[in-house]
Amino acid sequence: MPRRIIDISVALKAGIASDPPYMLPQISYVDHKAGAENFHQVFGVPIDQLPDGAGPAVENVAISTHNGTHLDAPYHFHPTMDNGKPALTIDQVPLEWCFNDAVKLDFRSKPDGYVCTADDVKRELDRLNYQLKPLDIVLVNTSAGKAYGQPDFLDTGCGMGREATLFLLKQGIRVTGTNAWSWDAPFSYTAKRYKETGDASIIWEGHKAGREIGYCHMEKLSNLDALPDHGFKVACFPVKIEKASAGWTRAVAIVE
Repeated sequence: MPRRIIDISVALKAGIASDPPYMLPQISYVDHKAGAENFHQVFGVPIDQLPDGAGPAVENVAISTHNGTHLDAPYHFHPTMDNGKPALTIDQVPLEWCFNDAVKLDFRSKPDGYVCTADDVKRELDRLNYQLKPLDIVLVNTSAGKAYGQPDFLDTGCGMGREATLFLLKQGIRVTGTNAWSWDAPFSYTAKRYKETGDASIIWEGHKAGREIGYCHMEKLSNLDALPDHGFKVACFPVKIEKASAGWTRAVAIVE
């Protein structure tokens, strides 16, 4: 069979509910007409001498490293990893982590705000009859996949708890991913639970598992419904940004 490459990234787009208001991306588009004016200023060439009077199209973008589909580095989660070592920034993440066999866990039936446990992961792997290998990439398909760009996106889907994350990391997993806004449960649900319990350990518990075992995860994946449960590879090399907590990635699944 021919190789298929399936795009599992979202397009970076302004004006939709993809992030909290304080960190939404901004994109300004310079069209060919404006580009012609730029060429006129640079070269002194009359615009009517340019082919079709058109110059270059350019986009100016103001974004966070956590906009769009991105790979979080261990440094995003905490200053240390592996119980005290300096946490890796995105430019230090081993590229060997970023291209490997992958498996998809289907947690779309979990209610919004649910915190997945190690037992949830084990049951799903049993259902798939799949045995994790070191450096497998584990993708989590949540109900947030269909809500991307909608007003309720940030509050949709389940999250991965500390024990579920550590279960994966102890199997040698170093890259995971979700189609939700966060690897953890939506913040609105965590905030409510914190007010009820006063237990600060539940805040960002999946992320903070990286204090014990360093790992990366992708957020805001897409199109996971198009993937088989396993039998494919994922490539998710991050943009190399010095000392950064994350890097954007055009994550793809490769099905042979």
